[in-house]
Amino acid sequence: MSKNIKKKDNFFVSFFWILIIALIFRAFVFQSYNIPSGSMLKNLLVGDYIFVSKFAYGYSKNSLPFSLPIIPGRVFSSSPKRGDVVVFKLPSDGRTDYIKRVIGLPGDKIQIINGKVYINNVKLVYKKIGTFADNNLINRKDRSRGCKNEDLEILTETLPNGKSYEILNSNTQSYADNTGVYNVPENHFFMMGDNRDNSQDSRYLKSVGFVPFDNLVGRAELIFFSWNWKKISKPNCVTSVEWSRIFQRIK
Repeated sequence: MSKNIKKKDNFFVSFFWILIIALIFRAFVFQSYNIPSGSMLKNLLVGDYIFVSKFAYGYSKNSLPFSLPIIPGRVFSSSPKRGDVVVFKLPSDGRTDYIKRVIGLPGDKIQIINGKVYINNVKLVYKKIGTFADNNLINRKDRSRGCKNEDLEILTETLPNGKSYEILNSNTQSYADNTGVYNVPENHFFMMGDNRDNSQDSRYLKSVGFVPFDNLVGRAELIFFSWNWKKISKPNCVTSVEWSRIFQRIK
């Protein structure tokens, strides 16, 4: 009888320490996320599962589960670089996780003219390279309506530091294609989605706006799985696992 009790005690002790180690790993090393929207197409697809490094920019309360306020400010901090793909807490509520690309650094002047980004009055370098066929749900809240196909223009965008990546552009004109000048405050960053006509980001000051350094959670590093299972059996939807994306680095 005593041996059985000891075995049970060992099990619960082992489980407790496994849980503690998992929580420490999640809080301070890597955390997994699932991409729910198409704002970062085509670099991140809906249904991608990714790892985010929590140590890339140091640690704040937003590094911890439930944003526990036990870390003052940011410790072991390192500033993000232009072009980094970053997970952050939405400034307006401090809870919702967003993922976007760092475009503007503190002190920058950002403006969008005819869909093209200007940093400190200098237009970024663009090159059209093809077309991307987007197959996505018509309405994420009513999946029974199925999917639609949309052809989007693929452009490379090159930042002042030489970092290049692909963005998408549609023929739809929006408010965010032509804006005033955004003056990025100290210790804040200007974020944009790669799917430029389908992204709520820093261009929309009321909903997102400038992102404080302390709101950064980490840098997106790797896709470890990719499958938008929510499209299964829905009309006109492609539902296969994206095997070619597994273990792909996020650029």
